[in-house]
Amino acid sequence: QVQLVESGGGLVQAGGSLRLSCAASGRTFSSYAMGWFRQAPGKEREFVATINWSGGYTYYTDSVKGRFTISRDNAKNTVYLQMNSLKPEDTAVYYCASGTGVGVKSYEYLYWGQGTQVTVSS
Repeated sequence: QVQLVESGGGLVQAGGSLRLSCAASGRTFSSYAMGWFRQAPGKEREFVATINWSGGYTYYTDSVKGRFTISRDNAKNTVYLQMNSLKPEDTAVYYCASGTGVGVKSYEYLYWGQGTQVTVSS
C-alpha cells in the first residue's frame, strides 16, 4: 500500500512564496519518480514538475520554470515543491503523484495524494 499526503498549501499574495510537501508511506519511496500536478476550477489537471528517483533529473512545465523547484529527501520519504514569485494563475489544487518513471501525463503515475489548495491573491 502506497499513500501520499500533501501539505503546505494556503493563501499567499502575488509575488510570495510557498513550499508544498508530499509525504509517502512505506520504505520504497526512493524507487519511484515523483511528480506534481495542479487543477484549477473548470480546467483539466495540468503537469507542473517531475523528479527522478535520485533527484538528478527534473523537468518543469514552461509556465513555472525559474519560479518553482522540485526536490526530494529520500531519507524522509518526502518530495517538495518550492514555489516562488507566485502569480494568481498559479491558483489551483496541487497534487503529488508517484510512478515508475518520469512523465508529464496523469496516466503515467500510479499513486496520488489528496491534494492541497494553493490560492494566490492579486
